[in-house]
Amino acid sequence: MIVIVDYGMGNLRSVYNKLKRIECDAKISSDPEVISKAEKIILPGVGHFKNAMEKIKEYGLFELLNQKVLKDKIPVLGICLGVQLFTKKSEEGDVEGLGWIDAETVRFSIPEHQKIRLKVPSVGWNSVSLVKTDSLLFKGIDPQELFYFVHSYHLKSTNSSIVLGTSNYSYEFISCIEKDNIFGTQFHPEKSQDQGMQLFKNFVKM
Repeated sequence: MIVIVDYGMGNLRSVYNKLKRIECDAKISSDPEVISKAEKIILPGVGHFKNAMEKIKEYGLFELLNQKVLKDKIPVLGICLGVQLFTKKSEEGDVEGLGWIDAETVRFSIPEHQKIRLKVPSVGWNSVSLVKTDSLLFKGIDPQELFYFVHSYHLKSTNSSIVLGTSNYSYEFISCIEKDNIFGTQFHPEKSQDQGMQLFKNFVKM
């Protein structure tokens, strides 16, 4: 069973609907008892980093998520804000995250001469350049495919081992990560048509 974690900050239903289309046994829940039985976890998210971390702690999920991901080693997929929560801290609210990966969440810093053309948030389709071409998460996905992004913040890290792929918006940024059982995408696979569907299928099969 896959549990889509409801911490009050996500486009949960669209992720759920995608999983049901591939006939996946999925539930949306904030109930610690349900999450404790999950075989895989998805942490989606749209919203503010600080508020999200406060909700995770308020709902009693902080230690449970650490147990499931870091100790039980079940696969976890973070989407947009969800993957940002994996980082050590964020400029959005200046708070600590879950700390699962060696990275920080920072706001886009667009040079003045590009601000007319490149707005923040970045909204629209963008490509992903894979660093790890053998990743199971991207199996069967054409490298020329585009994915849908909506974000003002992105991951920043000097630890290249966690970087699965990068994208470009004024400059190169980390758009997907992979570390053991931990996966994340800055883009929204649930809004990325067939290639997003394939990514979900790949995660389900892990």
